[in-house]
Formats: sequence, C-alpha cells, structure tokens
Amino acid sequence: MSSTPKSVPSNGTSSNDAASNTVELEAVPPEKSVEMADPDVVDWDGPDDKANPQNWTGGKKWLHIIIVSLLALVNNMAPTMCAPGINQLVHDFGIGSSTVSTLAVTLYVLGLGIGPMIISPLSEVYGRLPVYHTANIVFVAFLIGNALSRNVAQFMVFRFLSGFAGGTPMALGGGSIADVTNLKTRAGAMGLFSLGPLTGPVLGPVIGGFVASGLGWRWTFWLLSILGGAVGVAAVFLMQETHRKILLERKAARLRASTDNPKLRSKLTRQHLTPSRVLTQALVRPTMLLIRSPVLLVMSLYVALVFGLMYLLFTTFTDLFESQYGFSTAISGLTYLGLGVALILAMVVFRTVGSRVLAARMEAEGVDRPRPEHRLVLMIWFSPFVGVGLFVYGWTARYQVHWIVPLIGTAMIGFGAFFVLMPTQLYLVDLFGSEAAASALGANNLLRFLSSTFLPLAGPHMYRTLGYGWGNTLLGFLALAFVPAPVLLYRYGERLRAKTTV
Repeated sequence: MSSTPKSVPSNGTSSNDAASNTVELEAVPPEKSVEMADPDVVDWDGPDDKANPQNWTGGKKWLHIIIVSLLALVNNMAPTMCAPGINQLVHDFGIGSSTVSTLAVTLYVLGLGIGPMIISPLSEVYGRLPVYHTANIVFVAFLIGNALSRNVAQFMVFRFLSGFAGGTPMALGGGSIADVTNLKTRAGAMGLFSLGPLTGPVLGPVIGGFVASGLGWRWTFWLLSILGGAVGVAAVFLMQETHRKILLERKAARLRASTDNPKLRSKLTRQHLTPSRVLTQALVRPTMLLIRSPVLLVMSLYVALVFGLMYLLFTTFTDLFESQYGFSTAISGLTYLGLGVALILAMVVFRTVGSRVLAARMEAEGVDRPRPEHRLVLMIWFSPFVGVGLFVYGWTARYQVHWIVPLIGTAMIGFGAFFVLMPTQLYLVDLFGSEAAASALGANNLLRFLSSTFLPLAGPHMYRTLGYGWGNTLLGFLALAFVPAPVLLYRYGERLRAKTTV
C-alpha cells in the first residue's frame, strides 16, 4: 500500500522540470516525503497497477479521450451555429442594435469563460465524472431554453447559462487526458481534443446555415440539444473516473472498511484541510495561477487575442458574404469551410512533423526527455500565418476579389490559429501536470473567452470606420505583435517557470 517518493512526476516530466514547477510539486508536497514510507499511506499497487488510469488498455484510454473530445466539439459548435440565422433572430425579436445582435452570438462565449472557473475545480473534490455529467445536463437544458425563448431577454439569459455549463469539458479535458496518457502519447490525444475548439465554431455555422434556412433559427438549438444529449448519455454509460486523487481516496476508504484500520489514508490526502477549504483553494487556484505565473499569463493573452480575432470574423462573415457577394443564408454558412479545411491540414502537419521536431530538439540539446518549451517550436514556425491571413482576407474582401481568395485568407488564419492553441495546451499540460492542468487551462480559457465575447463587439464599428482592408490590417498587426512571444518563452521559459509560486 505504501510507496517511496519518486523523482519523476507522474506526468512524465523530468525531475528538473518538476523542480522548476512549484505547481506540479503540489501533487507530492515535500512534507509528504516521510509519509510516503508510512504503511498507513495508500498508493497504487506498483507501477503496473491496472486501477491507475495511466495503465489502462489503449482502447479504454482512447474511448475516454474520444468522448471528452465529442463533448468539447458539441460545446464549441454552440457559439456559432446560430450565426447564419442571426438575421432571422434579429427580425423575430425586433433587435435594432448591432451590439445586441453580436452579443446574441458571443454571450455564450462569456459563459464558456466564467463557468469553468467555478465548475471545473469541483472535480478536484468530487471527481471529474460527476462534474462532466452534471454540467452536460445543465448545458442541454438551457439549449432547450434557447429554442423556446419568446423574447431577447430570455434568449440572452439562457444563452449565457448554456455556455456557463458548456465550457466544462474544455477546462477538464486537458486534465482528463493528462490522467490517462504520458508525454509520448499525449500529443496525439491533445490533437484530437483540440479539434473541438477549433472545428466546432466552423462546423457549427456550416450545419446551422442549412438548418436555419430550411427549418428556422430555433432548430439550430434543438439540434444542438439532441447532439449534446446523445454524447452525454454515452458518457454516462462508458466513462469512468480518472482523477488519481479521487481514485486513491476511494481505494483508501475501501481498505479502511475491509481492514478496520481507520488510519489508512491516500498519499494525496491533504492534511489539516477540510473539504470546504480544499474546494475554496481549488476555486481560487486558476486566478492565482494567472496572476503569479508569467508564462501562463503571456500564453493566455496570445491565445485570447487570436481567438478574439477569429470570433470577430465569425460574427461578420454573414454580413460580408451576403451583402458583398450575394450569398444566401444557407450558402453563407459554407464560407466557414475555409477555416475548417485549414484546421484539418494543420492537424495533418502537426501529426506528421510534431514528434519529429520534438525528437530533433532533444537530440540537439542532448537531453533524453523533452522540455515543455519544445512544444513551442511549431508555434514559432506557423503562428505568423494568422497576421498574414488577415491581410489577405481584408484587402481581397475590400476590392471584392473572387470569393475564393478571401476564403484562402481565412484558411491561413485558421492554420495559424491551430498552431497557437495546440502548442499552448500541450505546453500548459506539460508544465502543470495532471493535478493542476484543469486549473491552468481554465485560466487560459477565461481570457480566451472574455476576448472572444467582447472583441467582436468592436467589429461592426471598426469596419464601418476603416473598411475591411484597413480594419483587418490593424488586426493583422496586432496578431504579428505577439509572434515574438513563443520565441522568448522558448529561450527564457524555464527561467520564468522557476519564478512561479502558487
């Protein structure tokens, strides 16, 4: 039942990495090192214990990864699925303000940012599984509320609350993947998981355009609730708990009951902390991480800018292609396919060269384990595509060049955005480990979704003032201004990580 301390953390980072990451050390605090040899401390039954999610069969691991990815996909279709039918909604509710019509799309995203800050840390107290199931039920319930809304006030409230619950898989997903994977297999799993936030906002309006055109905007929410309910039912029957702290506490409880030894306790039990204090600590950790970790703050700001720019485009595609190119509501949804094709291409590139780049950097530096900063190499190479794509999209739309050319610009934006989000998620999971990954990703998501909610509100006024050419040029320069960030973090990230205290 007991075990000796290990110099390599469970997420596979080296002991040097762990020493520079005070958050990861929280999984096995220094004061626990003596207790780890205590026979009353419950640990896994050796390195091959099948109860440890890291030792599950490949099929079982991938089943969980796929379900979590599907939950994230449906949740990320919801922000933009109603975008092609927004003019129908504006007409039905008598909305006369461009700000309100934009918020009808982006207010969901505000919920995505705030909800996980409150909901996802509960997984550290009650486990990941109950949080997934409860959040999905609330998500589907308020989607149905959107479909049944009778005025704009109801719609806005339900829109925010559905996002509030819907963001949970995004915040918990990285932690769940870290629970069941090691560094060698994590990249592929995170790649699949990242397709949700990247392709969801693209696939949503493609489907939503045809649904709104044929059945009306309310059916976009009925369809979402059906999809969310179906994946939720699958999760109830197929998923199991993966959080190692919860699993070891349950094991200790079983052993206490079977051996009549009340002294048995999990090696991850935090002494002198009541459940309420543990919950309070878990709730404030994402904010504290964001404030005290310069690495997390910089990466979160970069991701926030890129996704704010993408959502600004999402909310203006319909007006641009319907007014300047004469597209119908159904066809206007297809304009998001440029982004979708780019994201698929980016995924192929990532899977093809990602592991090779990692191996090359390890060989060049003479190390046998990858540093978290190695995840940033592809971001350094491809993130400039966001700014260049904005230039192409803006000026070709300004002069009404054939519609395929601005779509090529949006494809470049999507390609670059993938290599901002994907390396960031891998970087943060490697940095903070399974114990704090949910909190770190929750903090990252908060800034991303705040930006995605409010930056698009500036879009209509900016385009009226500057036009599509100069307006997107301004946005392109903002994106290029962050390009040096991963370069600097690659060189100085380890030094900055050493300054992180939580």
